[in-house]
Amino acid sequence: MPMSETFKERLFPILKEIVDHFGTPFHIYDESGIRKTGQALMHAFSKVAEFREYFAVKALPNPKVLEIIKDMGFGFDCSSIPELLMSRKIGARGTDIMFTSNNTTVEEFKAAAADGGCILNLDDITLVPKVPEMPELICFRYNPGPRRSGNTIIGNPVESKYGVSHEQLPEAYRAAMDRGARKFGLHTMLVSNELDYRYMVQTTEMLLEQVEVISDKLGISFEFINIGGGLGIPYRPDDRPLNLDAMAQEITEKFKQFRYKNGMEPKLFMESGRYMTGPHGVLVVTAINHKNTYRKYIGVDACMSSLMRPAIYGAYHHITVFGKESLPLGPPVDVVGSLCENNDKFAIQRRLPDIKQGDILIIHDTGAHGHAMGFNYNGRLRPKELLMRTDGSVELIRRQETVEDYFATLSFDADRIVPKKTGTQEN
Repeated sequence: MPMSETFKERLFPILKEIVDHFGTPFHIYDESGIRKTGQALMHAFSKVAEFREYFAVKALPNPKVLEIIKDMGFGFDCSSIPELLMSRKIGARGTDIMFTSNNTTVEEFKAAAADGGCILNLDDITLVPKVPEMPELICFRYNPGPRRSGNTIIGNPVESKYGVSHEQLPEAYRAAMDRGARKFGLHTMLVSNELDYRYMVQTTEMLLEQVEVISDKLGISFEFINIGGGLGIPYRPDDRPLNLDAMAQEITEKFKQFRYKNGMEPKLFMESGRYMTGPHGVLVVTAINHKNTYRKYIGVDACMSSLMRPAIYGAYHHITVFGKESLPLGPPVDVVGSLCENNDKFAIQRRLPDIKQGDILIIHDTGAHGHAMGFNYNGRLRPKELLMRTDGSVELIRRQETVEDYFATLSFDADRIVPKKTGTQEN
């Protein structure tokens, strides 16, 4: 269910003091919860020959959080130069990083190869000749097309911009071999926020089948398969959580069967973001306004620039009114921000306890794709981020944005050209 009881037990007794000190709005993350989830992943896959989680940096790109991830022995899934730089800044090098991008530029390839390199995961067969220097270890992202179905967020694989098609896959590895690649991996990512663990078991089986086919066709062996991320979390109170133990048990059995048949097994990689940090973060806001027109609106001091999932996905985030957890629910309200967009709503027609101006609201499960998806439309500024450490202390890990930040890109050296050919040319 939303926000673990242990997170609540640690946070709620000190929340008023945190609010008084830091002010709202803020995202706050729970180090203990993140570590517990990481340990559960490692334990679940302990019977696979070698397992490693590559945390999806896009979910929560903050160095203090990445340091926790690295301390558990995990790597990082990056898809941009800033994500590469942030991962390297906290000490990740080489195979600690998997770089998966799409429509990749030469500049990005050079950044991926710099400073110890990384595992390069190519999204398209046409990128093979564009890599300035082919690394010894190469991976491709596989899109099975009509052979599989996606889910609501990522959609139908046939319509997806991601990945190498089924028919292109063997040729992609052959082309990489021709350029000097000697070690290989296979990756896919077909769903997002999926709670049915069987999908990931089927994905594992699909990749192991492709490893057999391509190995036989090209005479190569695979270092690893990466089954991607997409593990879901129960945003709604009545959602059934992902059955991690059952998933791990069945995936481990698939690897056992592969080893029995082939005399070896590849490493198992995963790149969970949401599953690692999503439930271990909340957005804390203050009710600042009431409005009664055709509906009752509760205005808070944050807007969708702090959490845009409800607006773009219609996503549900549970809300607790601090100090009123046991009070009866009132009539439905919309919980809204101040952005000049009508979809700037954290909750629509949600029954909550009676909310007074000054009440603190806790918006659950913002530890992934919350602050990270923020933006500055309407001149709105993103909030601060806090981290609750295992010893109970709370530290600022990102300050709130300022007006000076908003105008920073308008300060630059003057630069202008007058093109030699301007306007319509006469014959």
